Amino acid sequence: MLIIENLFVNYKDTELLHNINLTIKTGARHLLSGHNGSGKSSLVRTIAGDSDYTIKSGKIIFNNIDITDDNATKRALLGIFLGAQNVPEIPGLSVLSFLKHSCIAHTHFRTGHDLSMGEFLEKLENNRTKLNIPREWLNRGMNVGFSGGERKRLMLLQLLMTEPKLAILDEPDSGADSTTQQLIAETIKSMPETTFLFISHQPAFTDLISPTDTTTLSAGKIVIK
Repeated sequence: MLIIENLFVNYKDTELLHNINLTIKTGARHLLSGHNGSGKSSLVRTIAGDSDYTIKSGKIIFNNIDITDDNATKRALLGIFLGAQNVPEIPGLSVLSFLKHSCIAHTHFRTGHDLSMGEFLEKLENNRTKLNIPREWLNRGMNVGFSGGERKRLMLLQLLMTEPKLAILDEPDSGADSTTQQLIAETIKSMPETTFLFISHQPAFTDLISPTDTTTLSAGKIVIK
């Protein structure tokens, strides 16, 4: 699903990632571990196409496509989802509008066909119910006034609506209570067609997900065991 070869990455003028070689298998629940500042978030943001991170050398191959020079939008449409730790509030853009435009774009990119409003609303209602998300949330501004745990549930709703090939979750357990953490784990396990790369510092949460593989970073390098 994902192959990273000899990757060196700068943030501004500082090299943060050094000679990263990593393979993520299709269908994996791959844990990225390491102390704070080890380079985990830098790596996942680089994979997702964050323009603040500059690839100095190396390659990122996703689903047999070289995406090294592709921007974040192209990578998202190809099927890479990033659930970031800190998500921006977007006043004036409702949750409903955000999800609608996202699903329309993904469907058209994948199939060449337009997603009908009926199909979208049916899928939204099914997933909203599954996550116990109140209907009134859909008319609120994207992430505006939502608590940390509520934002995690919105992230899960985006995940279920877009059905990415690769979902990257940067500390999805952070700010989430035990009930929400359980919901996150159940959602991940309910999506066998999606490959997961996730970061967590909490062994109890990690145990809920039962990772299939683990890679550890330290000082911007992969720790070879």
